Amino acid sequence: EVKLVESGGGLVQAGGSLTLSCAVSGLSFNDYAIAWFRQGPGKEREGVSCINALSGLTYYRDSVKGRFTISSDNAKNTVHLRMNDLEPEDTAVYYCAAAIFMGSSCAPVGFWGQGTQVTVSS
Repeated sequence: EVKLVESGGGLVQAGGSLTLSCAVSGLSFNDYAIAWFRQGPGKEREGVSCINALSGLTYYRDSVKGRFTISSDNAKNTVHLRMNDLEPEDTAVYYCAAAIFMGSSCAPVGFWGQGTQVTVSS
C-alpha cells in the first residue's frame, strides 16, 4: 500500500518559517519524484516544488524560489520542504504527491497525502 503522510503545518506570522515533512512508504524513490502541491482558499491547486531523490534534480515555482528548499532523507524515505520568509499568499493546504518530472516541472501520478494546513498571518 502506498502512503504519503504530511506533517509540520501550522500557523505562523509573515516572515516566519515552517518545515513540512512527507513520510513515504510503499513506493521507491528509484521510480518516482516527490512533489509538493498547494491549494489556497478559492484557488486552484498549484505545484510548489519537487525533487528526484536519486539525482537531486529539483523544481521550484517562481514565487517560492529563494525562500523554499526541498530536500530528501533517502534513508528515512522522507522529503522535507523548508519554507522561509513566509507570506500570507503562501496560506494553503499543502499536499505531497508521487510525481514524475515533465520538462522542468513535475506532474502527479495519483498518489497523494492527506494534506497539511499552512496559515500565514499578516
